[in-house]
Amino acid sequence: QVQLVESGGGLVQAGGFLRVSCAASGRTFSSYAMGWFRQAPGKAREFVAAINWSDTQTYYADSVKGRFTISRDNAKNTVYLQMNSLKSEDTAVYYCAADRYGSGSRNENIYDYWGQGTQVTVSS
Repeated sequence: QVQLVESGGGLVQAGGFLRVSCAASGRTFSSYAMGWFRQAPGKAREFVAAINWSDTQTYYADSVKGRFTISRDNAKNTVYLQMNSLKSEDTAVYYCAADRYGSGSRNENIYDYWGQGTQVTVSS
């Protein structure tokens, strides 16, 4: 069992930056791929970014490519999402997720564990 706890959300002005973190429990964090998803009010949850277990491959949604960066620190059991040049349309609850098979994916259905989410609000 893996427990995921997000933090770092908040209110930021458009054009600003924010870093959200996801701390994982358990000894097997380094073998998991990790993903970030988000859900805006009235919309379906959507993929944002993912990173494989070995930190050799990352994936991004087109809407965030070039602005967001996913990274991981296996020594701290933590995955990060650095968000730059934020836009009002980035406003959402951001969730991290863990994929025990390690490859990562844009498909939310392959993820085994989810955090509770952290709110990110971008004011225009």
